Amino acid sequence: MRFSLIAAPILYVLASTSIAQAGPIAYGLCQTGCNVMAVACYAGAGFTFGTVIAAPAAPAAVLACNAALGTCSATCATVALLAPTP
Repeated sequence: MRFSLIAAPILYVLASTSIAQAGPIAYGLCQTGCNVMAVACYAGAGFTFGTVIAAPAAPAAVLACNAALGTCSATCATVALLAPTP
């Protein structure tokens, strides 16, 4: 009987809380990974991330890094934001 007096309020609180359906933590980690990849890509091409204007006259390697960053960021938005957060 004592167990039910303690367990009932705890079970009520657990049952009434909702589970998060979005994954802001996963999204932030995914975006961080994308930016780390972009910085490494720029460094591999001999540039510093954030200092090159993405214009048609930019080097092809920088444009490829930007394209990879865009693809990665879009993937994060479609996958990580829908992941449940416990």
